This record gives sequence, C-alpha cells and structure tokens, in this order.
Amino acid sequence: METYGKILVIAMPIFLLLVLLEKLYGVMTGKETYRNMDMISSLSSGVTNVVKDVLGLSIGIISYGWMVKHLAIAHVQAGWLVYLIAFLVLDFSGYWVHRINHEYNFFWNAHLIHHSSEDFNLACALRQSISVFVRMFTFLLLPAALFGVPGEVIALVGPIHLFAQFWYHTQHIRKMGILEKIIVTPSHHRVHHAINPEYLDKNYGQIFIFWDIWFGSFQEELDHVPPVYGITRPVSTWNPIKINFQHIWLLMKDAWHTHSWKDTWRVWIMPTGWRPADVIDRYKVNKIDDVYHFDKYNTESSFALNAWSWVQLVGLLVLTTYLFSHIALLNKTNAWYIYLYGIFIFLTVYAYTDLMDHNLNAWISELLKFSFAICVIIKTGSWFSMSQVWTILVIGYLLLSLVISLYFNFTFRASKLKMAYNH
Repeated sequence: METYGKILVIAMPIFLLLVLLEKLYGVMTGKETYRNMDMISSLSSGVTNVVKDVLGLSIGIISYGWMVKHLAIAHVQAGWLVYLIAFLVLDFSGYWVHRINHEYNFFWNAHLIHHSSEDFNLACALRQSISVFVRMFTFLLLPAALFGVPGEVIALVGPIHLFAQFWYHTQHIRKMGILEKIIVTPSHHRVHHAINPEYLDKNYGQIFIFWDIWFGSFQEELDHVPPVYGITRPVSTWNPIKINFQHIWLLMKDAWHTHSWKDTWRVWIMPTGWRPADVIDRYKVNKIDDVYHFDKYNTESSFALNAWSWVQLVGLLVLTTYLFSHIALLNKTNAWYIYLYGIFIFLTVYAYTDLMDHNLNAWISELLKFSFAICVIIKTGSWFSMSQVWTILVIGYLLLSLVISLYFNFTFRASKLKMAYNH
C-alpha cells in the first residue's frame, strides 16, 4: 500500500504531463484528439482507480502466495529469468482476463469504463475500473507459481506491466513495421477500442500481440476502415463512478424484469450485450446501430464551467497526492483515516463530474461532500493531520466549491426553464 502510493506520487505527474503534451501536439499539428470534458472525465477516472487500488479495496478468492507454497514444482533462481517468466505469465494472464471481460455479460462491467470514451488518446488509457471487489482470475498466474516465481517479483513486475500499456493509446503513431508482429502497437489498440463491425472484440493483447495471433483474435487496422471509438451502448455521462456500475445495473434490471426464470440466471453468463427477449422491447436501451452516423456525447458548457472543472481536477490531484505521500502517517495515526480520505476523493469526483453533466441534482452530492469533510475536520481537529493553515485553506476550498456548484445548478435550472418557456 505505502510503496504503491509512493510510486504513484511520481507516476501521476508523469502521466499528466504526457497527456498534456499529446494534447499540445494535436493542437499544433491540427490533429486534435481531445475534448475538454472527456479529458477531465478520463483523468478523474484514473484518480478513482489508483485510490481504490492503493486502499486495497478488493480480495482474491485464491492468493498467488498460496499457489506458490502448495503447487510449485521448481524454484527459478533469482536473476533475469525469473523476471522474464513473471512478465510473460502476467501478459498471458492479462490476455485471457481481457478476453473474458469482453465476451461475457457479467465481466464486461469490470472493463466497460476503459472503452467508455468516444475519443482515443493517452487520457482514455487512465479509465480503469473501480467496480472489481473480488479478484477471480489469480489462477491464471499458475505457470509462474509452478516455477516458484516469488510473490515479491509478481508485485514488482505487475505495476511495470500495467504502466507499459499506457503509451499505445494514441492516434498520432501509425504502423511500426516489424514490431506489429511482436508487440501491441497503437495501430493494434486502435482496432481494439473501435466499435466498427470489422474490429469489434479483437486484439486483446496487453504487451505482446502474438497471443491474439495464436488464439484467433487478431485483426489488423485497415486503411479503408477508420476506427470509430466508444461502446455500442454509449454511457452518456462524464461521471466515471456512474459509468463503472451502469452495465451491472442494466443486468440487474433485466434479471428482475424478465418473466423467464431461466433468463434471470443466464443473463449474467451470456455473451456481452445479450438481453432476455421479453425485455428488449419493453425496456429499451440506447444502442448505436450505425457506427458511422451518431452524435458523440457532449455537454455545451460555458468557459466558466470548463475552467471550474479544471480547477476541481487540479484540486483533486493535489489532495490525492497528499494522501499517497502521507499514507504511513495516516495509517499510524488512525487506520480508518485513509478510508475516510478515499470516501472524500470519490465524493469529490462524483460531485464535479455530475456538474459537468449539467445534472440538476449535482448540488446534493456537492453538499454531501462538504458535510462529510466538515464532519471529519470537526471530529479530528484538522484535515487529516495537516497544519492549521492548510486546514483553513481546505475549508475555504470546500466553501468555494459548494457556492460555485449551487451557482451553476441555479444557471442550469434557469436555462432549462427558459428553453421550456420558449417552446
């Protein structure tokens, strides 16, 4: 927990800088691949994911350590070979977890967030799930366990393997020659994120593309078929917390509404997108039928709302960095502090992304965030062991955020009433 937090204190600014550089490059070359609200939504999603990971809000049905202890038939000597085996096994496991997430209804909920952006850029790489609370696929690391690869090596190689998947989420790098046959390239991953019929559910590889070639899921990017990004059931929101649970909520409703007991159970394990026949017409969902003719989700926002959304994101990054750099102190002071801090982070993201959606009830989540934070300060006497001066600044931010949220909600309501009157 503490080690991963320290890594993220360094990694987060690097990722943010790379995202901003890609945006700047797109503006300078006339090949812009970012929209402001989508970018903020992606970066906010990245924050929720790393906070969830640092807090360890998931459990494994079977641990890797248990497999090594009970199933190892050899113990590879420390050196480059043990790290190579770990990397290859992680990538093999990643391929199959990725494929399962795409191909079965229940597991798609864990991955939908990553594909939810209708743009394709480095920022969308940061859209990762917070909805996975039970890790079910540790058994796919069995080959590493059989070789006795230590858990410490897996823990070290895991973040490296994850971070190495960031760079290829871009439209600015075309095909890369012979590397197209070996590693996952931007071209391969553009195919993976596309909803064109020719590209759907292809190229599951994370680092090496030969898994897709071997297991029949490879598709080359075609010059005459430009990728169209997103998902066929668009999420229509900037709120990453809502996005994380949209699909599972649809499955729950379909399981409840269907008149077939058989469909109540099998809706969870059927191929992704399958719905019981008797609910399709009664409970319609928005689905893109023609991927070449649809409107991307967008909210016409003023310069003021765009600017305020950036202020909120920067504030979130500062407060998150404080959490990651002070985990040891907060844990030592009170083990519950880091979880209370995590709740505040999630409330913050929920509140300002709801405002980005022009949600007329966004003030409620903002008020809840404010009340929660003030209760923490009153109860503990400071903002998570910050000095009095910094605690006062946090209170000032909370008050400003509440007032501005109420102002924007007032303008949204006034605008809606005006539109209704004119019609």
